[in-house]
Amino acid sequence: MTNKNFILYILRILSGPRLAFLAFVAAGGYFLWTEHQAHLLAALPYLILLLCPLMHVFMHGGHGSHGNHRKDDERHNHEIH
Repeated sequence: MTNKNFILYILRILSGPRLAFLAFVAAGGYFLWTEHQAHLLAALPYLILLLCPLMHVFMHGGHGSHGNHRKDDERHNHEIH
């Protein structure tokens, strides 16, 4: 896709109601940030601390139970010998 076609594609997508909706969301986001900036920044350290257990739970989701590692190793050793 050339640069000119890409610009025309973006302009076609952002026409009429979609552009008005994006402008409304941008204005609302700006006013929410300016009015509640102090509250959000004050809560940021606590939010980071609350994020740690969630990351631990979701990042260890693919491991399965930790007790099965030894059984898999023993089964593998028996197959080799």
